[in-house]
Amino acid sequence: MSKAAKALALAARPKTLTAAVAPVIVGTALARAERGVLHWWLFWLALVGALAIQIGTNLFNDLLDFRRGTDTTQRLGPLRATQAGLLTERQVFAAGMVTFAIAIAAGIPLVIAGGVPILVLGIVSLACGYAYTGGPYPLAYNGLGELFVIAFFGLGAVGGMYYLHTGTLSTGAVLAGVQVGFLASALLAVNNLRDVAEDRNGKKATLAVRFGVGFGRFEIFFFCIAPFVLNAYWYRTEGLLPALLPVLTLPLAVLVIRGVYRHAPGPAYNRFLAQTAALHLGFSVLLAIGLTA
Repeated sequence: MSKAAKALALAARPKTLTAAVAPVIVGTALARAERGVLHWWLFWLALVGALAIQIGTNLFNDLLDFRRGTDTTQRLGPLRATQAGLLTERQVFAAGMVTFAIAIAAGIPLVIAGGVPILVLGIVSLACGYAYTGGPYPLAYNGLGELFVIAFFGLGAVGGMYYLHTGTLSTGAVLAGVQVGFLASALLAVNNLRDVAEDRNGKKATLAVRFGVGFGRFEIFFFCIAPFVLNAYWYRTEGLLPALLPVLTLPLAVLVIRGVYRHAPGPAYNRFLAQTAALHLGFSVLLAIGLTA
């Protein structure tokens, strides 16, 4: 692999890509469980599109945080490709545009299958992927990052996947979207708490910057635990298995929560971020297995 390819892989932030994979898995499994439908071609196209949007968002975040001066040599998180000089600004921008083009290409058959709701969801997702750190009112710089993640990597992604398969929505799709969105937001919350001092200096007003480290820790606790509480819904509607199987990931949630409460924000949070990604994906896969078993 060339140096440029390695740098692009770094800028794509593979540890965060569970945010794209998990909702596609859960939305598909729920459509199979509630409506008895499963279209594999929709699943694979949606997975490609979701990954492309997530990677493109990460690439533009790498570029735009550098331009705004948020990423510095004192950064605690993984190396950023633009800030470290591994890639030029033009290279990162071009890569981001290519990934968004891939998302559009994958999305065209999905729009044909799902109609106007999927078209609107796709356009808004792409726009917000850039607006996360770009544009006149960047979401991540104004404390709206978690809301964006819950809306698009939770409710929108799970609900959109369910709608593609079934042509409708359900209470279960909304609740599953909230669960997946909360766990995706836990990823963001751990990342933001790790970077709270750097973000404060860079005038990036995340929730951890606005309300302090104590709030940041509680936010992580809430996002990690609430999905397990909401599993009571699955016990009432789908039976014991989807309610209990995800509980196997509870020790990971405990590890993350204990870690952020015992350690001051710093490099140790990179380990907690990896644990949160495992929690997010593990919970979602086990929920999907429970729903379809």
